[in-house]
Amino acid sequence: MWTIAKITFREIVSKRIFLITILMTLAFIALYGVAIHFTAKDALSETSSNMGDLQNQFFASQLLSAGLYFSSFITALLAILSSVSAVSSEIDSHQIDTWLMRPISRLQFVLGKISGLTILLVAYAILLFVSITFLHQTLGGEALDLNLEFPQISRAISMFILQPIVLVTIGVMLSSRMTTLNAGIVLIILYGAAFIGGFVEQIGSLMEKTALMNIGIATSLLFPVDAVYRKMTLFLFDTADSPISFAQQGLFASASSPSNAMIVYTIIYAAIMLIIAVRTFSKRDV
Repeated sequence: MWTIAKITFREIVSKRIFLITILMTLAFIALYGVAIHFTAKDALSETSSNMGDLQNQFFASQLLSAGLYFSSFITALLAILSSVSAVSSEIDSHQIDTWLMRPISRLQFVLGKISGLTILLVAYAILLFVSITFLHQTLGGEALDLNLEFPQISRAISMFILQPIVLVTIGVMLSSRMTTLNAGIVLIILYGAAFIGGFVEQIGSLMEKTALMNIGIATSLLFPVDAVYRKMTLFLFDTADSPISFAQQGLFASASSPSNAMIVYTIIYAAIMLIIAVRTFSKRDV
């Protein structure tokens, strides 16, 4: 299993799409750093009063939420593009025949693929999360400082890396059943629907519209990646001494708080997708 994981890791790193993703990620981080730098300079003039300081704190939380939102989007795209071809490409190129001739079970093959992709994407997600948070806290200065502590950041990271893990598991499951193109289309549509449902739920919470909130909850049950992101923002901005909860403001944060039961559901959801992937590939005629 670990041999397949290592080979999968190397294959993804050697692909052009990974190089392009890294270059675009560096451009995004640089752009975010420039935006934080100039925003901090303008915000200094607003800290002369308590209301100005409160506004800066709110704006700082929104900037960090937006940066992490688009970071999760980039991570999700990399997870989707790398996982939907994990099994189907091996079958299409008939390289799977070489693998199955070796003393490797189909269970080990699927677990190896998922392990290799998960290790890569978790490392990428952690580095991206730390980079965005570090730039915000250092370049933002006192005007945009959110006083984030290590327990907050560590809990937020645990939620941030859960999203690519779920996406990889679902992507490999779809790849074991469909062609690469079909699996990619299905997963992208599901991902888009999840985040549209998330926005609808936040709007419904702000407007106190139960119907809109129920639509968002139903979407999260179908595809829970947005709920994981919203929980991440709550963990990140959860401070006992904060006068207001900045995590509950704006569309990039969480006006509607996902429960801990939703996170447990997400983990069970990923485990079920893993079981389906193994069973499907075990029965597939290659």
